[in-house]
Amino acid sequence: MTDFTIMELGFLLGTVILSAIFAGIMAGLLGVGGGIVLVPMLFWMLSLSDFPSGIFMHMAVATSLSTIMFTSMSSAWAHNKRGAIDLKLLRLWAPAMMLGALSGGLVSRYIGADELKAIFGIIALLVAANMARPKPLVLSDDLPESRIAHIAISGVTGLFSSLMGIGGGTLSVPILSAFSVEIRRAVGTASAFGVVIAVPAVIGFVLSGLGVEGRPPLSLGYVNIAAALVILPFTVGFAPVGARIAHSVDTKWIKRAFAFFLFITAIRMLTSAFG
Repeated sequence: MTDFTIMELGFLLGTVILSAIFAGIMAGLLGVGGGIVLVPMLFWMLSLSDFPSGIFMHMAVATSLSTIMFTSMSSAWAHNKRGAIDLKLLRLWAPAMMLGALSGGLVSRYIGADELKAIFGIIALLVAANMARPKPLVLSDDLPESRIAHIAISGVTGLFSSLMGIGGGTLSVPILSAFSVEIRRAVGTASAFGVVIAVPAVIGFVLSGLGVEGRPPLSLGYVNIAAALVILPFTVGFAPVGARIAHSVDTKWIKRAFAFFLFITAIRMLTSAFG
Protein backbone atom coordinates (compact mmCIF):
# COMPACT_ATOMS: atom_id res chain seq x y z
CA MET A 1 0.00 0.00 0.00
CA THR A 2 1.10 3.61 -0.59
CA ASP A 3 3.14 5.11 2.27
CA PHE A 4 1.62 8.38 3.48
CA THR A 5 3.28 11.10 5.55
CA ILE A 6 1.63 12.15 8.82
CA MET A 7 0.43 15.37 7.15
CA GLU A 8 -1.08 13.43 4.24
CA LEU A 9 -2.79 10.99 6.61
CA GLY A 10 -4.17 13.92 8.61
CA PHE A 11 -5.51 15.52 5.43
CA LEU A 12 -7.14 12.26 4.30
CA LEU A 13 -8.67 11.67 7.74
CA GLY A 14 -9.98 15.22 7.82
CA THR A 15 -11.49 14.77 4.36
CA VAL A 16 -13.22 11.56 5.46
CA ILE A 17 -14.64 13.23 8.58
CA LEU A 18 -15.91 16.31 6.71
CA SER A 19 -17.44 14.11 4.01
CA ALA A 20 -19.11 11.97 6.69
CA ILE A 21 -20.57 15.07 8.40
CA PHE A 22 -21.88 16.34 5.05
CA ALA A 23 -23.29 12.89 4.23
CA GLY A 24 -25.06 12.67 7.60
CA ILE A 25 -26.68 16.08 7.21
CA MET A 26 -27.80 15.29 3.65
CA ALA A 27 -29.25 11.98 4.85
CA GLY A 28 -31.54 13.74 7.28
CA LEU A 29 -32.19 16.82 5.15
CA LEU A 30 -32.97 15.27 1.77
CA GLY A 31 -33.42 11.59 2.64
CA VAL A 32 -30.51 10.59 0.40
CA GLY A 33 -28.88 8.18 2.86
CA GLY A 34 -25.43 9.77 2.56
CA GLY A 35 -24.16 7.21 0.05
CA ILE A 36 -24.31 9.64 -2.84
CA VAL A 37 -21.58 11.58 -0.98
CA LEU A 38 -19.67 8.67 0.55
CA VAL A 39 -19.21 6.51 -2.57
CA PRO A 40 -17.24 9.12 -4.58
CA MET A 41 -15.22 10.04 -1.48
CA LEU A 42 -14.30 6.42 -0.71
CA PHE A 43 -13.54 5.75 -4.38
CA TRP A 44 -11.19 8.75 -4.43
CA MET A 45 -9.49 7.59 -1.22
CA LEU A 46 -8.88 4.11 -2.60
CA SER A 47 -7.57 5.53 -5.88
CA LEU A 48 -4.68 7.07 -3.91
CA SER A 49 -3.59 3.61 -2.75
CA ASP A 50 -1.81 0.71 -4.40
CA PHE A 51 -4.71 -1.73 -4.02
CA PRO A 52 -6.06 -3.29 -7.26
CA SER A 53 -8.11 -0.69 -9.13
CA GLY A 54 -10.70 -3.31 -10.06
CA ILE A 55 -12.00 -3.41 -6.47
CA PHE A 56 -12.15 0.36 -5.78
CA MET A 57 -15.78 0.85 -6.75
CA HIS A 58 -16.97 -2.38 -5.16
CA MET A 59 -15.27 -1.47 -1.87
CA ALA A 60 -16.62 2.09 -1.98
CA VAL A 61 -20.19 0.94 -2.65
CA ALA A 62 -20.18 -1.82 -0.03
CA THR A 63 -18.52 0.27 2.69
CA SER A 64 -20.95 3.10 2.04
CA LEU A 65 -23.88 0.70 2.42
CA SER A 66 -22.51 -0.61 5.73
CA THR A 67 -22.61 2.90 7.20
CA ILE A 68 -26.04 3.64 5.71
CA MET A 69 -27.55 0.84 7.80
CA PHE A 70 -26.93 2.91 10.91
CA THR A 71 -27.21 6.41 9.42
CA SER A 72 -30.66 5.57 8.07
CA MET A 73 -31.73 4.20 11.46
CA SER A 74 -30.72 7.49 13.06
CA SER A 75 -32.43 9.56 10.37
CA ALA A 76 -35.59 7.38 10.39
CA TRP A 77 -35.86 7.63 14.18
CA ALA A 78 -35.75 11.43 13.97
CA HIS A 79 -38.35 11.56 11.18
CA ASN A 80 -40.63 9.02 12.89
CA LYS A 81 -40.81 11.18 16.02
CA ARG A 82 -42.32 13.84 13.76
CA GLY A 83 -44.77 11.37 12.24
CA ALA A 84 -43.17 11.71 8.80
CA ILE A 85 -42.87 7.99 7.92
CA ASP A 86 -45.65 6.31 5.93
CA LEU A 87 -45.66 2.94 7.70
CA LYS A 88 -48.25 1.44 5.33
CA LEU A 89 -46.08 2.25 2.30
CA LEU A 90 -42.99 1.00 4.12
CA ARG A 91 -44.63 -2.39 4.74
CA LEU A 92 -45.85 -2.54 1.13
CA TRP A 93 -42.48 -1.75 -0.46
CA ALA A 94 -40.10 -3.50 1.96
CA PRO A 95 -40.21 -7.13 0.68
CA ALA A 96 -39.43 -6.43 -3.00
CA MET A 97 -36.99 -3.68 -2.04
CA MET A 98 -35.05 -6.07 0.18
CA LEU A 99 -34.96 -8.73 -2.54
CA GLY A 100 -33.75 -6.20 -5.12
CA ALA A 101 -31.04 -4.94 -2.75
CA LEU A 102 -29.82 -8.45 -1.92
CA SER A 103 -29.73 -9.31 -5.64
CA GLY A 104 -27.62 -6.22 -6.33
CA GLY A 105 -25.07 -7.21 -3.70
CA LEU A 106 -24.86 -10.80 -4.89
CA VAL A 107 -24.46 -10.01 -8.61
CA SER A 108 -21.89 -7.27 -7.95
CA ARG A 109 -19.09 -9.85 -8.15
CA TYR A 110 -19.90 -10.32 -11.83
CA ILE A 111 -20.10 -6.60 -12.65
CA GLY A 112 -16.90 -4.79 -13.58
CA ALA A 113 -15.66 -1.63 -11.87
CA ASP A 114 -16.33 0.53 -14.94
CA GLU A 115 -19.88 -0.81 -15.20
CA LEU A 116 -20.52 0.07 -11.54
CA LYS A 117 -19.13 3.57 -12.11
CA ALA A 118 -21.33 3.97 -15.18
CA ILE A 119 -24.43 2.90 -13.25
CA PHE A 120 -23.60 5.38 -10.49
CA GLY A 121 -22.82 8.20 -12.91
CA ILE A 122 -25.86 7.81 -15.17
CA ILE A 123 -28.39 7.54 -12.35
CA ALA A 124 -26.73 10.35 -10.37
CA LEU A 125 -26.95 12.55 -13.49
CA LEU A 126 -30.68 11.85 -13.82
CA VAL A 127 -31.25 12.55 -10.13
CA ALA A 128 -29.30 15.83 -10.37
CA ALA A 129 -31.39 16.94 -13.35
CA ASN A 130 -34.60 16.16 -11.46
CA MET A 131 -33.39 17.97 -8.34
CA ALA A 132 -32.50 21.07 -10.35
CA ARG A 133 -36.01 21.38 -11.80
CA PRO A 134 -37.96 24.43 -10.51
CA LYS A 135 -40.84 22.07 -9.75
CA PRO A 136 -40.62 18.31 -9.13
CA LEU A 137 -41.76 15.99 -11.89
CA VAL A 138 -45.35 14.88 -11.23
CA LEU A 139 -46.75 11.81 -13.01
CA SER A 140 -49.91 11.25 -11.00
CA ASP A 141 -51.99 12.68 -8.18
CA ASP A 142 -51.61 9.47 -6.20
CA LEU A 143 -49.56 6.29 -5.88
CA PRO A 144 -50.48 3.40 -8.23
CA GLU A 145 -53.29 1.13 -7.11
CA SER A 146 -51.73 -1.97 -8.68
CA ARG A 147 -49.72 -4.13 -6.25
CA ILE A 148 -47.60 -5.32 -9.19
CA ALA A 149 -46.61 -1.70 -9.91
CA HIS A 150 -45.56 -1.25 -6.28
CA ILE A 151 -43.49 -4.45 -6.41
CA ALA A 152 -41.79 -3.39 -9.65
CA ILE A 153 -40.99 0.14 -8.45
CA SER A 154 -39.68 -0.97 -5.04
CA GLY A 155 -37.70 -3.92 -6.44
CA VAL A 156 -35.94 -1.82 -9.09
CA THR A 157 -35.26 0.92 -6.50
CA GLY A 158 -33.66 -1.65 -4.18
CA LEU A 159 -31.55 -3.17 -6.98
CA PHE A 160 -30.07 0.07 -8.32
CA SER A 161 -29.68 1.61 -4.86
CA SER A 162 -27.62 -1.43 -3.88
CA LEU A 163 -25.41 -1.21 -6.97
CA MET A 164 -24.87 2.53 -6.37
CA GLY A 165 -24.14 2.17 -2.64
CA ILE A 166 -26.96 4.53 -1.67
CA GLY A 167 -29.76 4.24 0.85
CA GLY A 168 -32.68 4.48 -1.50
CA GLY A 169 -33.72 8.05 -0.78
CA THR A 170 -31.83 9.33 -3.81
CA LEU A 171 -34.23 7.33 -5.98
CA SER A 172 -37.32 6.91 -3.83
CA VAL A 173 -37.78 10.59 -2.90
CA PRO A 174 -38.10 11.71 -6.57
CA ILE A 175 -40.28 8.68 -7.31
CA LEU A 176 -42.62 9.38 -4.39
CA SER A 177 -42.69 13.09 -5.29
CA ALA A 178 -43.66 12.14 -8.84
CA PHE A 179 -46.73 10.44 -7.36
CA SER A 180 -47.57 13.59 -5.36
CA VAL A 181 -46.42 12.30 -1.96
CA GLU A 182 -45.79 15.32 0.29
CA ILE A 183 -42.05 16.02 0.36
CA ARG A 184 -41.50 15.68 4.12
CA ARG A 185 -43.39 12.37 4.18
CA ALA A 186 -41.36 11.23 1.13
CA VAL A 187 -38.07 12.12 2.82
CA GLY A 188 -39.08 10.52 6.13
CA THR A 189 -40.24 7.30 4.49
CA ALA A 190 -37.11 7.22 2.31
CA SER A 191 -34.95 7.32 5.42
CA ALA A 192 -36.61 4.08 6.55
CA PHE A 193 -36.10 2.59 3.08
CA GLY A 194 -32.38 3.10 3.71
CA VAL A 195 -32.41 0.43 6.41
CA VAL A 196 -34.52 -1.91 4.27
CA ILE A 197 -32.03 -1.60 1.39
CA ALA A 198 -28.70 -1.44 3.20
CA VAL A 199 -28.96 -4.58 5.37
CA PRO A 200 -29.58 -7.15 2.60
CA ALA A 201 -27.29 -5.27 0.19
CA VAL A 202 -24.40 -5.45 2.66
CA ILE A 203 -24.99 -9.17 3.13
CA GLY A 204 -24.78 -9.59 -0.64
CA PHE A 205 -21.57 -7.55 -0.95
CA VAL A 206 -19.94 -9.39 1.95
CA LEU A 207 -20.68 -12.77 0.33
CA SER A 208 -19.60 -11.53 -3.12
CA GLY A 209 -16.29 -10.18 -1.82
CA LEU A 210 -15.18 -13.17 0.21
CA GLY A 211 -11.91 -14.51 -1.14
CA VAL A 212 -11.32 -11.62 -3.57
CA GLU A 213 -7.59 -10.86 -3.75
CA GLY A 214 -5.98 -7.54 -2.86
CA ARG A 215 -8.59 -6.13 -0.49
CA PRO A 216 -7.48 -3.62 2.17
CA PRO A 217 -6.82 -4.91 5.72
CA LEU A 218 -9.85 -5.24 8.04
CA SER A 219 -12.20 -5.99 5.15
CA LEU A 220 -15.18 -8.33 5.38
CA GLY A 221 -16.03 -9.19 1.81
CA TYR A 222 -16.13 -5.86 0.00
CA VAL A 223 -16.84 -3.93 3.23
CA ASN A 224 -13.87 -2.18 4.84
CA ILE A 225 -14.65 -2.16 8.56
CA ALA A 226 -11.94 0.38 9.46
CA ALA A 227 -13.32 3.03 7.10
CA ALA A 228 -16.88 2.34 8.25
CA LEU A 229 -15.93 2.83 11.90
CA VAL A 230 -14.37 6.23 11.15
CA ILE A 231 -17.39 7.39 9.15
CA LEU A 232 -20.22 6.09 11.34
CA PRO A 233 -20.04 8.41 14.38
CA PHE A 234 -20.30 11.47 12.13
CA THR A 235 -23.00 10.27 9.73
CA VAL A 236 -25.15 8.93 12.59
CA GLY A 237 -24.54 11.99 14.74
CA PHE A 238 -25.38 14.54 12.07
CA ALA A 239 -28.38 12.81 10.41
CA PRO A 240 -30.78 14.15 13.10
CA VAL A 241 -29.38 17.65 12.48
CA GLY A 242 -30.38 17.36 8.84
CA ALA A 243 -33.81 16.04 9.83
CA ARG A 244 -34.39 19.07 12.11
CA ILE A 245 -33.38 21.43 9.30
CA ALA A 246 -35.75 19.65 6.88
CA HIS A 247 -38.69 20.35 9.17
CA SER A 248 -37.85 24.01 9.73
CA VAL A 249 -36.61 25.56 6.46
CA ASP A 250 -37.41 25.70 2.75
CA THR A 251 -34.95 23.25 1.19
CA LYS A 252 -35.39 24.52 -2.41
CA TRP A 253 -32.00 26.21 -2.72
CA ILE A 254 -30.24 23.49 -0.77
CA LYS A 255 -31.60 20.95 -3.27
CA ARG A 256 -30.34 22.99 -6.20
CA ALA A 257 -26.87 23.37 -4.69
CA PHE A 258 -26.78 19.63 -4.00
CA ALA A 259 -27.93 18.97 -7.57
CA PHE A 260 -24.91 20.92 -8.85
CA PHE A 261 -22.58 18.90 -6.58
CA LEU A 262 -24.22 15.71 -7.81
CA PHE A 263 -23.88 16.76 -11.46
CA ILE A 264 -20.12 17.34 -11.07
CA THR A 265 -19.72 14.04 -9.21
CA ALA A 266 -21.64 12.14 -11.89
CA ILE A 267 -19.58 13.62 -14.73
CA ARG A 268 -16.34 12.71 -12.97
CA MET A 269 -17.55 9.16 -12.38
CA LEU A 270 -18.62 8.76 -16.02
CA THR A 271 -15.31 10.18 -17.22
CA SER A 272 -13.52 7.60 -15.09
CA ALA A 273 -15.73 4.80 -16.44
CA PHE A 274 -15.44 5.67 -20.13
CA GLY A 275 -12.16 7.59 -20.20
